[in-house]
Amino acid sequence: MTPDDKTPPTGHRRTAADSRAAADTALLEAFGGVRGMVDTTVPGLVFVLMYTIKRDIHLAAIAALGLSVLLGLARLVRKETLKHAFSGVFGVAFGAIFAMMSGDAKNFYLPGMLYTLGLAIAYILSAIFRFPLIGVLLGPMLKENLSWRTRNPGRFRAYTRSTWAWGLILLAKSAVLFPLYWWGDATQLGWVKVALGIPPFLLCVYLTWIFLAKAPPPIDVIAEMEAEEKAERDRERAKAEADKIADPLLSEWTGQIVSEARTESADRQPPRH
Repeated sequence: MTPDDKTPPTGHRRTAADSRAAADTALLEAFGGVRGMVDTTVPGLVFVLMYTIKRDIHLAAIAALGLSVLLGLARLVRKETLKHAFSGVFGVAFGAIFAMMSGDAKNFYLPGMLYTLGLAIAYILSAIFRFPLIGVLLGPMLKENLSWRTRNPGRFRAYTRSTWAWGLILLAKSAVLFPLYWWGDATQLGWVKVALGIPPFLLCVYLTWIFLAKAPPPIDVIAEMEAEEKAERDRERAKAEADKIADPLLSEWTGQIVSEARTESADRQPPRH
């Protein structure tokens, strides 16, 4: 462990326990947790299951889309975040449209596969250019924003490693799926895609958790800004109080000087005859 890892930069820091708890919450929130995995995986499972049994693209696509909409409505009723539900609905809708318009069931999975490949490339490029996406995503949730880039090198390394892990794992997933899309049949592609839905995701989250658990705690820049604003208000209040005390003294001192000046002027005038 390097000195930077042992001693994070000066500033408002959380304890290690608070940092880990906040990181766990942020990871679950950012990537959807168990419900997010259900919203994005189960509709695909329904599609491949229906298509395997009925060999009807339209029926399978409508069943998957209907389930995705129901999952979104369930989140709405429970007043939960709809971000992952909406992404699931849109992904299933695009896949259903592609499959029905082309008449090829494999195209149901194509939008999701392209999204995964694009995400993998984005992760890798961001790590190469030293702006890791995992840090960009989790930084605001952990109230550190982008302070890890310049003030907390240990966390910078952890975010970079996490981003590399996401990029390479998603790239490996794409390397398995695209050959099946080109040369396999829809049933093979569907079952393999379902099988590769949750395990790579869990591996990415686990590695991210491991890297961040070993990193220094985040610098809470929000608390720093609030403390700075409070200090500025205290300085302004103290200055105003000092000015109130100084004004009467200044007036008295000025009056005394003017009085003495007048007296000296009167004494210097010659006597009148």
